[in-house]
Amino acid sequence: MVKDMTVGKPVRLMLAFAVPLLIGNIFQQFYSMVDAMIVGRFIDMQALAAVGATGSMSFLVLGFISGMTGGFSVVIAQRFGAGDYSEMRNAVALSCYLCVIMAVILSVGSALAARPILQLMDTPDDIIDGSFRYIVVIYAGSFAPIFYNMLSGVLRALGDSRTPLYFLIISSILNVILDFSFILFFHMGVEGAAYATVLSQFISGLLCLIYMFRKFPILRFEKQDWSWNGRSAWMLVKIGMPMALQFAITAVGVMVLQSAINSFGSETIAAYTAGSKVEQLATQPMLTLGITMATYTGQNLGAGQYDRIRSGVRQCSLLALLFSVIGALIVIPFGNILVQLFIDREYADAIGQACQYLNTIAVFFFVLGLLFIFRNVLQGIGDGFMPMMAGACELVVRVLVAFILAKFWGYAGICLAGPIAWIAATVPLIITYLLRIRKFKVQGLLQ
Repeated sequence: MVKDMTVGKPVRLMLAFAVPLLIGNIFQQFYSMVDAMIVGRFIDMQALAAVGATGSMSFLVLGFISGMTGGFSVVIAQRFGAGDYSEMRNAVALSCYLCVIMAVILSVGSALAARPILQLMDTPDDIIDGSFRYIVVIYAGSFAPIFYNMLSGVLRALGDSRTPLYFLIISSILNVILDFSFILFFHMGVEGAAYATVLSQFISGLLCLIYMFRKFPILRFEKQDWSWNGRSAWMLVKIGMPMALQFAITAVGVMVLQSAINSFGSETIAAYTAGSKVEQLATQPMLTLGITMATYTGQNLGAGQYDRIRSGVRQCSLLALLFSVIGALIVIPFGNILVQLFIDREYADAIGQACQYLNTIAVFFFVLGLLFIFRNVLQGIGDGFMPMMAGACELVVRVLVAFILAKFWGYAGICLAGPIAWIAATVPLIITYLLRIRKFKVQGLLQ
């Protein structure tokens, strides 16, 4: 069912929307987490390092996909909020066309570039072949996350965050089964984990497609809905591309950081991989709030409810503070236990490095929460430029900090690269948001 977020108390609407989305995001994290856990525990630590060394490469393509499809869903949410269902259906159809083009380009192009990128990142010789076998499958299967993210984005734009969750749970369970089957029984190695991920994502997208056309009357298309509209297509690209480039720019920064980490050897790569997986799980509530604000802001902008945007941001920021404190209280005391889900206890040095990373970044979780919120709020009101520039700022700072501090402080400097980059990206986003709110007030759109 659709959910209109232009009426009702903002915090209740956001929580009702965010909780199913949060559960879904956690299950979506299981794709990469289960890959890392099974590879690390049932193959060896080098295999974990091989998968971990591709994390930034996966983020480069998957982040681009997430940003592009997220931009499409913002336009769809705006038209839904305005009650223009015919234009909304046309936006969905145009998004499908654009996703097909994107799938062809990314699947072929990224697969061909996989090994050169690994070499450029100075991936250690003892893991580069395993890294290549894993990432080339992920890249070639880029059509699967495009398929799922596009359709789940449409459902979320209409206020339905529960249905994608149900299908994601099913596909996550399937991913675990396939991981064990491909790795333990068919002995396919690290590429078996990649095949399991791609197949599971494709199935979750297929389930979304079937449900969407059976249960949503306003998505029952007529012939004219599929007509090509150059102006509308450009609007989708105009909103989606900056969001996609923002993720891509951030990913390049992470890739440069990964290059710095690679110089420490495969054990440190494995440690950083394990710590990053725990981090991704702990920060899911903040990430979910950000995604929620994109839909909330888009719908209320379309309905002309500018005061609700401002109040929603305030309440969402307080929720981010609460979730960041809870995340830190889980990660700092129990990080040692969580890391051992990925690394056997006999590798004490690697576990220690992973915990060092978690203890450093946990202090800055609230900054990351604000980054997610204000980035998505600006995107929800149609400003894709500033989030992209903030991503560029994050890239530059992450690179400078990683190499300068690593030179003097070693691995401790690596751990600080992310948090300092978060601060550098969040400050301009907040300033831009405040300027936008002031402009709304001057125009008489706010009370």
